[in-house]
Amino acid sequence: MTKKRDLRIVFMGTPHFAVATLKALLDNDYNVVGVITAPDRKAGRGQKLRASAVKTFALEHNLNILQPKNLKAESFIEELCALNANLQIIVAFRMLPKVVWQMPEYGTFNLHASLLPQYRGAAPIHWAIINGETKTGVTTFFIDEKIDTGAIILSDEVTIENDTTVGELHDELMSIGSDLVVKTVQQIESDAVTTTIQPQTEDLKTAYKLNRDNCKIDWSQPIDHIYNKIRGLNPFPTAWCYLDNKDEEPLTVKLYAIEKEIEKHHYKDGHIISTKDELKVACGNGYINIKEMQLPGKRKMDIKSLLNGFQFSESAKLL
Repeated sequence: MTKKRDLRIVFMGTPHFAVATLKALLDNDYNVVGVITAPDRKAGRGQKLRASAVKTFALEHNLNILQPKNLKAESFIEELCALNANLQIIVAFRMLPKVVWQMPEYGTFNLHASLLPQYRGAAPIHWAIINGETKTGVTTFFIDEKIDTGAIILSDEVTIENDTTVGELHDELMSIGSDLVVKTVQQIESDAVTTTIQPQTEDLKTAYKLNRDNCKIDWSQPIDHIYNKIRGLNPFPTAWCYLDNKDEEPLTVKLYAIEKEIEKHHYKDGHIISTKDELKVACGNGYINIKEMQLPGKRKMDIKSLLNGFQFSESAKLL
């Protein structure tokens, strides 16, 4: 029987998505000698410093934490080297300089929330839904000089249902991703890793960083495009558009839970049809039936509650 390697792991991650993997490593009794996460950031109305989800979890488990502002800083490199790690695991962190990812004896691998080589980039979970994919997954791969291009270790596939939101898919991939990382570590521990070079393909889809512009709804688009975009941004960072409600200044509104109705109609794109308990928006080939919505300065509300206190004019439309 092959003797298992004695692993000393440095874990790098920042958001909630990464916490499940760090927890899985501890639950499987792996020796995590250091946790690298983002510096505390000001957040909220009071602009108080807030720790990352990974830091909060690491503090609860008395783990050694480093929060470098500059990953190339000599002081950080010295601290990282002093941890004497022989494996680094990355989940939802920054791009690493070569001096960092080349440091450990057994390499540095990353968990990415797509089936590579598709959806390399910052927001793979969102874009898989926005683009109407029916499957996605998670992949572990060894880091190299480029972004998400290294040799694949393992992958696991999931189905995307027609009504799946990004919040639901995020949680599913977070769970299976943590399992995949543990399986990857087990292979490295047993010196049994086999890798696959990412295939060269011409029809690559990119997971671009989300911003205000690409989260805005264009009501002239086909209904399936609008439907996929809204659920692919629900509940974060959220699809938005303007509400033109008669004489008032256009309001910025956010859209959450929706349904689609395929039906011919004569209304212009973005026209609102409202009743006591229903709000529908006309678009090509049908309507988007809004179930949850947020008005400026208000909390997210189910549509019946919103309609109980807000009046839409007969000419109201979403822009």
